[in-house]
Amino acid sequence: MARARTKEERLFAAAVVRRSFQLQDGQYQEGFRFIWEGVLRDLQLEQVEVEEYLAAHREEVEAAIGRHGRKG
Repeated sequence: MARARTKEERLFAAAVVRRSFQLQDGQYQEGFRFIWEGVLRDLQLEQVEVEEYLAAHREEVEAAIGRHGRKG
């Protein structure tokens, strides 16, 4: 059985998903809403928690998606 993820790990995963979609050109906006609701539900998180985490850990999230040191 897999080890349960910590809240920090769940927040990081959700922040990576959120930021990845933010960087798209908008063509996936409708699909993102559907996926995002599922991510929040499955990871047992609230959107505000993820937004706060992303604001505080933006550099780590950017690095995880291959945008280390970039603005945007």
